[in-house]
This record gives sequence, structure tokens and C-alpha cells, in this order.
Amino acid sequence: MLTPLVFLTGCIFGQSSEVKRAEKILHNFECKNVETSQIATSSINSYYQQSLAVSKEKATSYVESYKNGEELFDMPLDEVLKQQYQLYKSACDSLGGVSSQP
Repeated sequence: MLTPLVFLTGCIFGQSSEVKRAEKILHNFECKNVETSQIATSSINSYYQQSLAVSKEKATSYVESYKNGEELFDMPLDEVLKQQYQLYKSACDSLGGVSSQP
């Protein structure tokens, strides 16, 4: 009976540190030096602006799901957020912004 409890406790602590690492990455989802009112209206710029919003929204949603005990992926949460961050960074760069490095 002690073994399942130890395993469960290990999973909880492992998940907790995974969430903390993911939250650290989430703080980097900032695109600086982009003034949306000064960006020329075009379909490609709209795409990049939407990509910024969606990537950050997904990353935030994934972290909240993990905090609620839902494991959505077969890979570590911080790896999932790193992938979302790469999409976010690419969109930020395309809009002429500067993003933080995780």
C-alpha cells in the first residue's frame, strides 16, 4: 500500500516542478517593440498578430490544465511550451518585435 502512495506523491511533485518550469517559459511570451496601431494592415500581418495571440493563449491554457491535474500530452509540459514559444517568437520577429529568450 505504501508503494502506490510513494509513486503518486512522486508524480505530484514531478508534475509540480514541470508546471513551474512551464510557468517560467510562459513569462517569456512577450513581444516588445511592436506597436499594433502602427503595423500596416495586411493579411500577413493579421496572420502574425493572430499567431501571437493563439500561441500565448494555448500555452496559458496548457499550464492551467496541468495545474488542474489534466495531462494533455505524452511529452513534458515545458517541452510543449517551448514549441509554442517558437511559434510565438517567429510571429513576433516577423512583426519586427523583440521577444525574450527562454
